[in-house]
Amino acid sequence: MTEQRRASAPPMTGFRGGLPMDLLHGAPKSKDPRGTLRRLWVYLQRQRWVLIFTVLVVIVTSILDLLGPFLMGIAIDTYISKSDLTGLMRLLGWMFASYVLAAAGTWLQTYLMAGVAQRAVRDMRTDLFARLQTLPLRFFDQRAHGDIMSRLTNDVENISNVLATNASQLISNVLGLVGVIIIMFIMNVTLAIVSLVVMPLTFVLTGQIVKRTRVGFRQTQQALGELNGIIEETISGERVVQAFVREAATTEQFSNVNRRLQKVALRARVFTSFMGPVMNMVNNFGLAVVACTGGWLAVQSLATVGEIASFINYAGRLGRPLNMIAQLFTSIQSALAGAERFFELLDETPETDSDLALPLEHIKGNVRLENVTFGYDADVQVLKQVSLDAAPGQTIALVGPTGAGKTTIANLLTRFYDIQGGKIEIDGRDVANVKKDDLRRKIGLVLQDNFLFAATVMENIRYGRLEATAEEVRAAAKLANADVFIHRLPHGYQTLLSERGSDLSQGQRQLLAIARAILSDPEILILDEATSNVDTRTEKHLQEALLNLMKGRTSFVIAHRLSTIRDADQVLVINQGRIIERGTHHSLLEQKGFYHNLYMSQFKGQAI
Repeated sequence: MTEQRRASAPPMTGFRGGLPMDLLHGAPKSKDPRGTLRRLWVYLQRQRWVLIFTVLVVIVTSILDLLGPFLMGIAIDTYISKSDLTGLMRLLGWMFASYVLAAAGTWLQTYLMAGVAQRAVRDMRTDLFARLQTLPLRFFDQRAHGDIMSRLTNDVENISNVLATNASQLISNVLGLVGVIIIMFIMNVTLAIVSLVVMPLTFVLTGQIVKRTRVGFRQTQQALGELNGIIEETISGERVVQAFVREAATTEQFSNVNRRLQKVALRARVFTSFMGPVMNMVNNFGLAVVACTGGWLAVQSLATVGEIASFINYAGRLGRPLNMIAQLFTSIQSALAGAERFFELLDETPETDSDLALPLEHIKGNVRLENVTFGYDADVQVLKQVSLDAAPGQTIALVGPTGAGKTTIANLLTRFYDIQGGKIEIDGRDVANVKKDDLRRKIGLVLQDNFLFAATVMENIRYGRLEATAEEVRAAAKLANADVFIHRLPHGYQTLLSERGSDLSQGQRQLLAIARAILSDPEILILDEATSNVDTRTEKHLQEALLNLMKGRTSFVIAHRLSTIRDADQVLVINQGRIIERGTHHSLLEQKGFYHNLYMSQFKGQAI
């Protein structure tokens, strides 16, 4: 990003990338959990038959799990009281079988839901990554990359964990709760009513705790996204951090956000930790009431010992699903908070073509800007009434001080940003009415700091034209003067480069970028400070490669080194967003104006 673009970008809130800091200190705005669940269901319903089968397994498992206490009551009243050892052993066999089948059913439902969850989050990640590819550059300028990565990884993984384990457990515990209540009323209405007295208290306490944990989890995930942004930015810029001895300051900055994360995470966990003790206290109180009432009923001969034993067992199980459901809700709230962040990103407006956009076929390369006005921020204009004409095959040099608007012209030609006034035409066609993909295929970019991927040299050169043969890749590398150094690499064209090509020199990376542009064979070429970061000797090799690349193409050369644009057909001098001088290198020197002063400041004492 150039200084001009940085200076003109909209202000960002929070530490970086638009994360609102007030959300980390106060309660967030109310969200829509039902709407989020409906959107999650869109991904789950693609596997509806697996889900239906899973629910059936859960139902059968819940019935088998409830069978044990019922059989225990029968064992006490029918066999133990009558000392029928044979019948008791037979009944114990049925109890053992029910427990084994219930365990097998629990494993099966976990296995099925794990598959459903992984397939669902696979689709979610794919959809979000695909959406990121369609978003305009303005979006990435204003967002912390670490926060974006956090939503794509941490938040989605949180959803995966809840779907894989908690979803089936929630269904199982709800069914278990309903089943226990039904059986309790069948067995003894009086004891059932006594057992349910504590349920309203449970729901009230659960509701209060869940309300606070949801706020806490959302604040935690927002703070975590900000922390990831700092980590990603610092690791990417570690060379700069060390060069300016900013290790201590950067660590302190990280520590501040980390402490903030610790506070909101601790607050969320504290509320979560209330759930278990509170529910255990309520459950134990309920069990005491049931035991006392059951004892009184037994003394009055209104219930058998086996019924009371079974009932106490079911009363204990009544508390277990309530406790589990309450705990699951906290995890589900955390997942919903992550899902909301996921869908917020998925809902970002993609970069699209207008309804009038038409394909852009072969072009000659005539480029015209007419009174173009633009600002990254609507209130601050970067370009003001800029006009230029470039004939096919011409080389147009854009020169001027830093922040004048040179790179902005390149951004507008490729429609990374859309103009706010005027018109840009290629071969007489307004670029606003052509498909962006077609337009960008016609334009080749060689930037000051080109990006190389963690792939082979061959794959990096072929990136702009995937169908190119190995022979075509080598031919492009030869024209770019890159073939010689590539053959010196350990595995030649199959050498695997590290991230960003950091194991190559700046000049070597530039040569590969030029080879990539040659292979893509664009009709229009933009060179943005393509030789500014290399030494004079390397620059000579780059210049030869660039001349091969520019042959027969309309080329826009952005350069601070004025020696590199002496042979340009037009030199446009830009200052404060306006073209203040235009002509050839020699004619502008003769004018002894702004360009002359720029040139003399670089080559003072040298022959012109």
